[in-house]
Amino acid sequence: MEFDFRPNRATATPASRAGRQEHFRHILERTCARIMAFFRTPNGWCRMFRLPRVFLLAVALSAASVAPAASADASGQTPQSRMQAVIDGLGPAVEIEGRPVARSGLVETMQALHVPGVAIAVIRQGKVDWAKGFGLTREGGEPVTARTLFQAGSVSKPIAAMTALRLVQEGRLSLDGDADAILKTWKIPSNPYTGRTPVTLRALLSHTAGTTVHGFAGYAAGEAVPTLPQVLGGVAPANSKPVVVDRPVGHEYAYSGGGYSIAQQLMVDATGAPFAELVRKTVLAPLGMSRSTEQQPLQASRLAHAAWPHDGAGAPIPGGPHTYPEMAAAGLWTTAEDLARFAIELQRAASGRQGRVLTADMGRLMTTRVKGDYGLGVSILGSAKAPYFYHDGSNAGYKATLLGYPASGDGVVVLTNGDQGYELGQKIARAVAVVYGWPDLHPVKRAAVDLAADQLARYAGSFEIEGVGGFEIHRRDGGLALELWKGVVEPMYAQAPGRFFITSHDLVLTFDGPDRGRIAAPDFKGSFARAKP
Repeated sequence: MEFDFRPNRATATPASRAGRQEHFRHILERTCARIMAFFRTPNGWCRMFRLPRVFLLAVALSAASVAPAASADASGQTPQSRMQAVIDGLGPAVEIEGRPVARSGLVETMQALHVPGVAIAVIRQGKVDWAKGFGLTREGGEPVTARTLFQAGSVSKPIAAMTALRLVQEGRLSLDGDADAILKTWKIPSNPYTGRTPVTLRALLSHTAGTTVHGFAGYAAGEAVPTLPQVLGGVAPANSKPVVVDRPVGHEYAYSGGGYSIAQQLMVDATGAPFAELVRKTVLAPLGMSRSTEQQPLQASRLAHAAWPHDGAGAPIPGGPHTYPEMAAAGLWTTAEDLARFAIELQRAASGRQGRVLTADMGRLMTTRVKGDYGLGVSILGSAKAPYFYHDGSNAGYKATLLGYPASGDGVVVLTNGDQGYELGQKIARAVAVVYGWPDLHPVKRAAVDLAADQLARYAGSFEIEGVGGFEIHRRDGGLALELWKGVVEPMYAQAPGRFFITSHDLVLTFDGPDRGRIAAPDFKGSFARAKP
């Protein structure tokens, strides 16, 4: 929900209204002055994404519009004070031992990461504690609010999984039956792997079906958009390869947007309903997610008010949002307010209470690990005593984060419209973890050592992560710099010869010689090798 601390017009006196207005004016002037002093350039435009001062005014209005709440909770804090502590306390994922830690405010961090807009919802004890938008939907656009639509990328997968599990709950699908027996419009290509073990819905939702195609690029404005069967078959105008099974079914976790696209086709063929309508009736409407949709592309009247995508340098994605016919994998449009409703539903069901969509048994099933750390639609991280479900999302110009603790009812949702928004979302989640006393997501401390130039030079070059994509390691300022995301370059620090880390993410690169190695993060592990010329 969008928090509103304005006094009740029926009971507020003229004096109290005037006092609040003066308080608001003072905060706004002080905030604007502080921000303008930081970002002012000689021509009167701010350095933040080359946007005019109205952007900073929008951020200032967002930060100042939450006036003091009428009462505090048992801890002596208010939602407003907790929000302020979060947006003032953003820090790195990794702190280097013996070096000062740089913390920054939300506005400064958005500027540094070239993210024009962000919407945040924090969940506390099963209820929204506060929800707020900051920045703009685009240059000259509307201020972001908790009700602004963003693409959620792979956060679509938890919604798709809940939709599928509801159909299982109703007896309309089977988790462990042969999926190919239900598919009508397209069939899974048969091979020795599928011949030994049929692909099932459980395997598709848990990324254990052995299916290919990690993710999807979407289709830019003006490009022909394929049907889902064309995507699955890799047939023009699809821009992705065919989805096939290339390893034993059920044996290991291997992230696959292609697998979720099979699940989408399975749900459509089993029900006869268009996927967007099926999700609306099954999950979105029952949870009150009235602004969310799987419609691709989004209708023009709604797109005019939505957040528009930006690249890692803050430039608009040409033509605006990409279209994703792979709706189960990447097609969700949602708001921070709506996505928080979804998180609360999953918290309730996973903690043993009847939800509006899922039973307690089905909620626990969704949040039980199948292989590795992945359940059915969400990663399950944290300790055995206090696990949390998690998913992030990445579409062209959009990044999203979803996290929730079933036991405590705490969680956070972050939606952004910039390609560096994942880092922003992680910074916000870590700040929330500190302010709300969560057991996880606190910064990692690592020691750094100095290596000679000749020791560093052997690791520079282009590399490919198996099944995912490429990255670059550059020589820069006497050291190494990592370009893991296109256009986003940051310093690398050595823990030891051949072992490096960055500070923006809890990510470590370990080389087994100069040409190959392993990459590890809390929710991802993979191998990489030097790219062939």
